[in-house]
Amino acid sequence: MSTLAVRRRRSALRTLAFLSPWLIGFTVFFAYPLISTVYFSLMKYDGFNTPEFRGLDNWTYVFSDYPMFWPALRNTLWLVLVMVTCRVVFGLGVGLLITKIKTGTGVFRTLFYLPYLAPPVAATLAFVFLLNPGTGPVNSILDDVGLPTPGWFTDASWSKPALTALALWGVGDLMVIFMAALLDVPKEQYEAAELDGTSAWQRFRYVTLPNISPIVLFAVVTGVIQTMQYYTQPLVAGKVASGIIGGSGQSFEPGYPDKSTLTLPQLVYNLGFQRFDYGAACVVALVLFALAMAFTALLMRRRGGLLGAGD
Repeated sequence: MSTLAVRRRRSALRTLAFLSPWLIGFTVFFAYPLISTVYFSLMKYDGFNTPEFRGLDNWTYVFSDYPMFWPALRNTLWLVLVMVTCRVVFGLGVGLLITKIKTGTGVFRTLFYLPYLAPPVAATLAFVFLLNPGTGPVNSILDDVGLPTPGWFTDASWSKPALTALALWGVGDLMVIFMAALLDVPKEQYEAAELDGTSAWQRFRYVTLPNISPIVLFAVVTGVIQTMQYYTQPLVAGKVASGIIGGSGQSFEPGYPDKSTLTLPQLVYNLGFQRFDYGAACVVALVLFALAMAFTALLMRRRGGLLGAGD
């Protein structure tokens, strides 16, 4: 073997050694679970008996015969489109507001960030209490001022807006990220824009937004991924609103009221750990994976047009 070939081989082995931690992590935590999910999606498996090959039967069952799949898919897509958009816009708005405040910035920043630190279950329980249509203080105030009093978590048409309100209440994480990005925008660009006689909206459109567009993209992509995994809040809200809060002998089908809070991650749990149908659960998990990848690829491809980046 020539000296050049030996050097190339040593270089390749050295590179592989440096890459090995990532390769091991990728294989153990991504590639193997993904391949296993695809494998079990083609099997009849309950976690106890030997898997039996079923071909596309699980896929046919989920898409055609399982009545909870399509409502869960519609709810998940609704939350991705509406909740993520509202969180990004509201988080950016709060960040802009706090960066413009001259005094008391620390107090307002703390007040907006603290709700994000609340545990998801505790925050959801508090919101279900506040939005209780019969005894909640929110509806009492609305009734006192003569406004309609929605059913919130007990009304299928208001349950998702109520979940969105809960998500906006905990928008402190995005607020902090956007504040850091806004404070990093060069002041010279604002001064030049003011000298040109631009309005506040024009300065935001042509100065602020292009500079923070990578952060907006980050917030949207991570928001989509998190919403695709939205499980705890809708499940707890549905349970509490339905009057089932746990205990032996109680059964609960997720999605109360009328499947309006049902999401795809709840189906994975319901199929896999309540009905012990791991094949169908793997099908739903793969649908979630495909949707998350499709949304992320679309956002990455269209980032310039969507965010107004000035590349």
